[in-house]
Amino acid sequence: MTFSIVAKADDQWGVAVASKFLAVGAAVPAAQYGVGAVATQAFANLAYRPDGLRLMSEGKSAQEAIDALVAADEGRLQRQAGLVDRDGGAATFTGADCNGWAGGRSGDGWAALGNILTGPEVVDAVASTFEAAAGPLANRLAAALLAGDRAGGDRRGRQSAVLYVVSEGGGYGGGSDVLVDLRVDDHADPVLELQRLLDLHRLYFGKPEETLPLEGALAEEVAAKLEALGYKDLDDWAGVENYEERMVPGAIDVLVLEKLREA
Repeated sequence: MTFSIVAKADDQWGVAVASKFLAVGAAVPAAQYGVGAVATQAFANLAYRPDGLRLMSEGKSAQEAIDALVAADEGRLQRQAGLVDRDGGAATFTGADCNGWAGGRSGDGWAALGNILTGPEVVDAVASTFEAAAGPLANRLAAALLAGDRAGGDRRGRQSAVLYVVSEGGGYGGGSDVLVDLRVDDHADPVLELQRLLDLHRLYFGKPEETLPLEGALAEEVAAKLEALGYKDLDDWAGVENYEERMVPGAIDVLVLEKLREA
């Protein structure tokens, strides 16, 4: 009841999923830094997530791991799964009793799959868009998911979507490896909403890409705007607005400056 993509790029692993299913992010995706990523769907066996990651952490390839998962599962004919391993090897499985259209494709560093889709064009759109897209893995996954959705997606309709990416120390304040963990649990256009959340994620948690020295006329402008808003310094205002990840000593991130001027 779902279409998804698992992928590895630039020492990151991630999963993007969309479905006519409530809170699909609670069921389908899993990823672990340095190990790989898993999507389990159709009549999903949620044990594929920890078991698949464990098998790949023990050194099995994505294909070897998926073969082992399927061989041990009596309900394999109704299962669908996609895995990508630490080296970017990828594999998919679609049981013979999955509801059509159902199938998958894999390439260097990615696997795309789906069931109860409008047709194979959905998986084709996911795959071709991911391969052609540039930029961070999260953006490429989101673009691929949107392409699959607009190509027809789940033939029953839309409801939820998820984007999950792991990167070493990528979490808030560097305290975890979860770089992106965004879910749209119930929405009329969840994939597009997921894109909006990803844009906000970049604003709040992205690292500064361009900064300006806080000196001279710019420092005076910033101080005056902060005073007008009732804040004693930039850190106080940024903390309230959740821009603390973009703070730079002695300088200001251009996106933060833009938001301050808007405020």
